Amino acid sequence: MSAFLEALAGHAFLQHALAAGVLASIACGIVGSYVVVKRIGYLAGGVAHTVLGGMGIAYFLGKSPIGGALIAALLAALIIGWVSLRLRQHEDTIIGALWAVGMATGILFISRTPGYNVDLMSYLFGNILMVPRADLLLMAGLDGVIVALVWLFRKQFLAVCFDEEFARLRGVPVDLFYLGLLLIVALTVVILIQVVGLVLVIALLTLPAAIASQYARSLAAMMLTATLLGVVFTSAGLALSYEPDLPAGATIILLAGLAYLLSTLGRGIWLRWRRTTALPEAKS
Repeated sequence: MSAFLEALAGHAFLQHALAAGVLASIACGIVGSYVVVKRIGYLAGGVAHTVLGGMGIAYFLGKSPIGGALIAALLAALIIGWVSLRLRQHEDTIIGALWAVGMATGILFISRTPGYNVDLMSYLFGNILMVPRADLLLMAGLDGVIVALVWLFRKQFLAVCFDEEFARLRGVPVDLFYLGLLLIVALTVVILIQVVGLVLVIALLTLPAAIASQYARSLAAMMLTATLLGVVFTSAGLALSYEPDLPAGATIILLAGLAYLLSTLGRGIWLRWRRTTALPEAKS
């Protein structure tokens, strides 16, 4: 840990990595809470894996892969949202097809790019240590958009997540806000790509929020707790991976996964103990 702190003070790339982890945690804490409550993790997974197609095309055309990821994520969110609303009985098959086609398209365009740079494959598994300052500014801007949208439409998103029928009766355009929620998920996916990559993005999007849901009593508290947990996981993952030279993204996810398992087991044991101690009191 001391070696990491010393390196952090003297190396800009580690400072950028730490900042990227904090920015990603803000997005995954807020949006991940919606994903967990609404139970749309598989939709978010479809968006995440379709993104590789946009990245591959952008790279082939000599453009920014992150720009391609942003466009592909927003388009995928709209398509998957429309499929979910209109073709619910076939949504698993269609989302799976988009998932596979997006990945295949990205790989094909990457393979045909002259002077193909292998570093692009880090987007599959993340490379938080290589986040440039320009991408940090983009991540901060996307975070700002997400926070603003969630704040402005918090009541509508809350109604869509917890009681769609009541929201419809109150005149809330549920379908519109459902699509809006998926677009926000798409923005979050683009942010998280920088940290853990496409393959691991759903874990960081859901695990902090899933842990927070076990203890928080309101959605706002859940978002705040999930954000703080995200900061802890990304920072600790960076520190733990630095000296043994382990992949930072994978270390972050393993840490989050272990915390989720321990939290779930610990809470289960605690609740069972509470029930067993409450029974004798009730009988007496």
